[in-house]
Amino acid sequence: MMMSSGVNYGVKASLPHLFGICLGFPLMVLMIGLGFGVVLSNQPWLHLAIKVLGVLYLCWLAWKIASSTPTSLEGSNSKPFSFLQAAAFQWVNGKAWVMASGAVAAFTTMQGQFYQDVMQITLAFLLMSLPCVGSWLIFGALLRRWLNQPVAQRGFNISMALLLLVSVWPVLLEIVQQLKAD
Repeated sequence: MMMSSGVNYGVKASLPHLFGICLGFPLMVLMIGLGFGVVLSNQPWLHLAIKVLGVLYLCWLAWKIASSTPTSLEGSNSKPFSFLQAAAFQWVNGKAWVMASGAVAAFTTMQGQFYQDVMQITLAFLLMSLPCVGSWLIFGALLRRWLNQPVAQRGFNISMALLLLVSVWPVLLEIVQQLKAD
């Protein structure tokens, strides 16, 4: 998504999207580490509902990306995600849930330093997200010069939509397995 934003809107216009991810995800890690994970453990239907909403949203987003009409990269009326949209998106992104809960589970101990561990994990994600997510944005912005033809834009958008759908497939399979087990 960040690379697509870089291609379609450039670095400057995509900065709110970038910062929304870079602050929204560490906040999610912190919330899971400080107790939201307990709520999800006690209410598995809520976790399933978040996954289903996330998959549906990502499929809708893939459709929007694939069906968007090629336009001049400089003259498009559409806008990238805002800071709040990108931060809130983390909460319906199934992959973000898996990564955040997995990091808390894998890198915390219950021997008296749990909250310190959660803070260190959150800080690590906060510090590493900008260079990691930012590199996708810059890579996308660099692709702009090769995507100045409608055919190239269309191919890129369809490729990005398909990759987004492929990334959703494991979560979708997990949902199906969970529904079969219930």
